[in-house]
Amino acid sequence: MDDQSNVLTTPREQLAAELAQYTKFPGNAGNNFDYFLRSAAFFDRMPTPLFTLALALLAGLAARLDWLQAVLLFLFFAGDWLLLALLPRRAKSFGPAKPPTFMLALCRAPFALLPPPWWLLVQCVGTALVIYSFWREPHHLTVTRQKLVSDKLGFTRPLRILHLGDIHVERLTRRERELLRLTQDLAPDVILFSGDFLNLSYTRDALAQEHTRALLAEWRAPQGVHVVSGTPAVDPYEVVEKLVGDLGNLNWLRDETALIEHEGKQIEIVGLNCTHRPFVDGPRLTRVLNGRDAERFRILLYHSPDLAPEAAAAGIDLQLSGHTHGGQVRLPFYGALYAASLYGKRFESGRRQVGDMTLYVTRGIGLEGGGAPRLRFNCSPEIILWEIA
Repeated sequence: MDDQSNVLTTPREQLAAELAQYTKFPGNAGNNFDYFLRSAAFFDRMPTPLFTLALALLAGLAARLDWLQAVLLFLFFAGDWLLLALLPRRAKSFGPAKPPTFMLALCRAPFALLPPPWWLLVQCVGTALVIYSFWREPHHLTVTRQKLVSDKLGFTRPLRILHLGDIHVERLTRRERELLRLTQDLAPDVILFSGDFLNLSYTRDALAQEHTRALLAEWRAPQGVHVVSGTPAVDPYEVVEKLVGDLGNLNWLRDETALIEHEGKQIEIVGLNCTHRPFVDGPRLTRVLNGRDAERFRILLYHSPDLAPEAAAAGIDLQLSGHTHGGQVRLPFYGALYAASLYGKRFESGRRQVGDMTLYVTRGIGLEGGGAPRLRFNCSPEIILWEIA
């Protein structure tokens, strides 16, 4: 699904009017995902004995009071709990264990209705999936390669752009160390980062900030490293300023542009702050562009894909975004179970064509915060190396 073409046909003005009526926006308090995180926090606050009792009761009900099946099912629940509790100890991820354990228990419970030995086999498969999705795939960082040819450029040697997004640092782990290795080995001409520096749970955490600064300080590219902030709750202005303000290797774009030159031609990088409200950010994009030469190739660095219709109408050639994480859980032939976008699955991840503009939505590098499970399934973290010619 990463290279589907998806042209919006709804008139832009009508679309903007419809979005302006919304009361819930991705990345803002009060949306459905925010409610989910608040609900998950309830289980994290639950005392361990009470949480254990809740798992035991769920196991008993799912097993229809068959004590042997209930005990075995409870052991699978407890096994998940142990596997998730060990993640921080092994420096894999640093989220709470109780909320995802209860979610996994709810997913396991219906399969207890299967006849033996099938229900037991399914529970064993479930444990294997937990190990893979929490311990393996979130740390398997991949490189996606993309090419784009524009009549505005015609380079002899393509410009190599490395797009990074959603690092969501909790602590430095093997994934972040692999990211540094890849950024050095790929040797891009320019690095572009589309926002979300810290994990939501660690926005104000001093050690997470220190680790993030150490990571950012190592990013280098001949044509510069250009970054924008992401979701306001994840990247508050004062925190981002503390992270990047005095790092001389970074150019923090705040509703402004930067020019890079390659083979005698200029490319304009437009960095826009994200409010997740296209009807607010669209006019601001127009003001930033200020009617400048539309013949120049323009790249928009904006955290969410939801500005794509407005960006295409404004003459942007390539929009690089993130935010959705590709859903983190993707089913074969269906894709993301949930995408944090006003357009649902339309912009969930990968490459899309919106009018004359190319949009790419990265699956990101890090993971959601709060009580959200620190997992990925069929949605490995990625960085994208572009060759623009």
